[in-house]
Amino acid sequence: MCLAIPGQVIDLDTDSRVALVNVLGVRRRINVELVWDDGLQAGDWVLIHVGFALSKVSEAEAAAQLRLLEALGEDAQAMEEVQGYIFDASD
Repeated sequence: MCLAIPGQVIDLDTDSRVALVNVLGVRRRINVELVWDDGLQAGDWVLIHVGFALSKVSEAEAAAQLRLLEALGEDAQAMEEVQGYIFDASD
């Protein structure tokens, strides 16, 4: 089982609606189409699952989600999933 993992938006590509995010020091490109209309901008936190931002969350909610993943023993599996996100071959 893998839950959504929080990531912080570093940069947004408005044409493709893909964002560069930082997930515990790992930078990956993810699709942000589902949260685009939430006024997404650099510095925001999102919950990510299989390369898609599912919702925009506060920094406090992101920290709580990271604690939950760790408590459930899902943090390592979540990071393995993040390693596989590829929306841009240049990453």
